[in-house]
Amino acid sequence: NLGNAISLGRFVLGRLCHALRLSLYLALAKAAQTRQAAPMAFRSFMDAALEEARLAGKRGEVPVGAVVVNDKGQIMARAGNETRARNDPTAHAEILAIRAACHELRLERLTGYDLYVTLEPCPMCAGAISAARINRLYIGASDPKSGGVLHGARVFERPQCHHRPEIYDGIAADACQAVLKDFFAARR
Repeated sequence: NLGNAISLGRFVLGRLCHALRLSLYLALAKAAQTRQAAPMAFRSFMDAALEEARLAGKRGEVPVGAVVVNDKGQIMARAGNETRARNDPTAHAEILAIRAACHELRLERLTGYDLYVTLEPCPMCAGAISAARINRLYIGASDPKSGGVLHGARVFERPQCHHRPEIYDGIAADACQAVLKDFFAARR
């Protein structure tokens, strides 16, 4: 009978479609398991931060530099210390770079952005880094005396801290320390 043949045809076609979808799903799952993601190469932007630190030193500022970088590896903002030039104790490189990036991007927070800084941030800057929701923090030289990340206040370890970036320290540490040592040796 024609009705039974049509019903049987629909049933067979439905089962065939189901089998094809299942085999496609299994093939995609297997491909995803065997595919190896290409390792992402690390590119440091500490040289750009060091450039800002050297420029700050030439202006008579403590030579600290910072750059904000997006996830595509583009520098969105850069700054060096300007506390003396601005007569502003909060004009640290990190604060200025974060402010410039937020202004340029018209964003309140920098979620997904990275910050490179030549010297371990002080507690004030660590608070700003947390508030800005910086994704990763790359630190050059450590600062046992005034640092607020790896030393001293350790802001990101406090329960009151709402956001903790990934922290990588010792990036071009010797070069970052040398800039600071040379600056202070010339003033003694």
